Amino acid sequence: MKQFQAESKRLLDLMINSIYTHKEIFMRELISNASDAIDKLYYRSLQENDTGLSRDDFAIQITLDKEARKIIIEDNGCGMTKDELEKNLGTIAKSGSLNFKQENEQKKDIDIIGQFGVGFYAAFMVAKHVSVESKAYGSDEAWCWQSSGAEGYTVEACEKGSHGTKITLDIKDNTDDDNYDSYLDQYAIQRLVKKYSDYIRYPIRMEMQKSRQKPKPENAPDDYKPEYEEYTETETLNSMVPLWRKNKNEIKEDEYNDFYKSKFGDYENPLKVIHSSTEGVSTYNALLFIPAHASYDYYTKDFEKGLQLYSNGVLIMEKCADLLPDYFSFVRGLVDSQDLSLNISREMLQHDRQLHIIAGRLEKKIKAELESMLKNDRENYEKFFNAFGLQLKYGIYSEFGQHKDLLQDLLLFHSSKEKKLVTLKEYTDGMKEDQKFIYYAAGESVSKIDMLPQTEALKDKGYEILYLTDNVDEFALRVMREYDSKEFKSVSDDDLGLETEEEKEAAKKKVEENKDLLNFMKDALNGQVKQVILSTKLKSHPVCLSTDGALSIEMEKVLNAMPNGGEEQVKAQRVLEINANHPIFEKLTALYKLDQDKLKQYANLLYTQALLIEGVSIDDPVAFSNQMCDLMTDK
Repeated sequence: MKQFQAESKRLLDLMINSIYTHKEIFMRELISNASDAIDKLYYRSLQENDTGLSRDDFAIQITLDKEARKIIIEDNGCGMTKDELEKNLGTIAKSGSLNFKQENEQKKDIDIIGQFGVGFYAAFMVAKHVSVESKAYGSDEAWCWQSSGAEGYTVEACEKGSHGTKITLDIKDNTDDDNYDSYLDQYAIQRLVKKYSDYIRYPIRMEMQKSRQKPKPENAPDDYKPEYEEYTETETLNSMVPLWRKNKNEIKEDEYNDFYKSKFGDYENPLKVIHSSTEGVSTYNALLFIPAHASYDYYTKDFEKGLQLYSNGVLIMEKCADLLPDYFSFVRGLVDSQDLSLNISREMLQHDRQLHIIAGRLEKKIKAELESMLKNDRENYEKFFNAFGLQLKYGIYSEFGQHKDLLQDLLLFHSSKEKKLVTLKEYTDGMKEDQKFIYYAAGESVSKIDMLPQTEALKDKGYEILYLTDNVDEFALRVMREYDSKEFKSVSDDDLGLETEEEKEAAKKKVEENKDLLNFMKDALNGQVKQVILSTKLKSHPVCLSTDGALSIEMEKVLNAMPNGGEEQVKAQRVLEINANHPIFEKLTALYKLDQDKLKQYANLLYTQALLIEGVSIDDPVAFSNQMCDLMTDK
């Protein structure tokens, strides 16, 4: 018995137990090696003009022997000589595919998947013994390599009729932790081939055991019961031609839709298909889909973003998170590239330059497609935004707004004027000449926001107001600060910048005349407000709340609804605004002179009323009810 040339036992144990996280990928690795062997022979036949070989004759055959606990994978590729068996299988991490690729790296149309020479050893994750019978093309000799693991291997002459390689795995017995019987099930093998090797370019065939009903005899009695018979049928398990490698001009919409629904388990057609092929610094094919709706777990911590990642049609990662930024995590699809640098395991991809290049290009492509959709297919874009707009807003809010320029023109908001969704550009294009700010109001729903007293003065001036209904909206706008050099301004800010200089002077005079009343009401509220002022924004309503500082009441509600680990809740600096032109103000003025105890009641009632308008819960509903009853009975 010969010993492995690498640090045999330790390294082989490391590969079997550590490098691969899922034992089932042994099938992917062995099929990839078989595909490589056929590629080599096919390429050489083209170089040498060998007319005795036809591409249609190449295939990979899988055979199951459940009773003997064997799996056989056989190809009719280039095969190996004795020396090649020694070099490629006797030395761990020696890759014949890598050598072949390096020799032909200047030539096109060479897709060699295996580059590290350890994929074959994945067989030992499920097999207690492995034999490899191989006959090189054009040779009269065949050789058999055998090993039971790290102890070593043997190479002996054997009989083999045709060129190619036949690998036989003696499957391990079950343990408490692993059910190796599952790999002897034909449907399990069928599933593994479909999952990992569906787009290998050569047919992968397997004899499937099936059952069918026997024809009913002509003279069968009335109580005849159907009889069944077992039979064997050879099936091709893989699709072979990836949809994404076809010319997109030849692919029908139904093909894209069917592929998407089958591949990603959706019941609805995608809103948008993005099919791109790129050559140059990084060569790859991408087939991306924008879903019509969010999955049930999309906005939960359980959701995993990522695209399927293929290397020459072989699945190497189910969800490659590095290919998508968080704000485009709703995109589903796959990327197939020849240029990725794989480390020892295809399951662990190095964070290399090629991956970053692909991710950057995909980001630009997705943004461009969304912009095109917004411009040319507004109805579907709004459907998309209703499903995933929240994620775009989170994208702006996260990382201190560094993605603002990338995402801001994709946002939509409800409008007070248009009664529909508008972009920020559409808003600024429609601004009045004298309008200084982009105004917004935040609340639970469009209908409730539309009734806010703070919006009256802006509406009277014909100014449009953006209605923010998602929790993240105001946080995103605060991070953005401005758009097209126009500052965002909440209708709840204490100063909306609506007054002329003359109006400011008149208001200042009015405040001075009533400062004692306003200070009295502030004191009566016992620290619940920073100040009580005369409003410049109210028209028909007697009272409203505004805020002084960066934190608004809506932001306060959002933050306090989050788990805070017992920390004290945040509180906006509230300002109670009184409408000096409302009849209630005359009542307040009179009470200040005649009945200050009742004025305290009025102050608390008006403040509570303002809280209710803002949708803020009140601390003592019973006290509020009693105060209302006292006033109604004139106590």
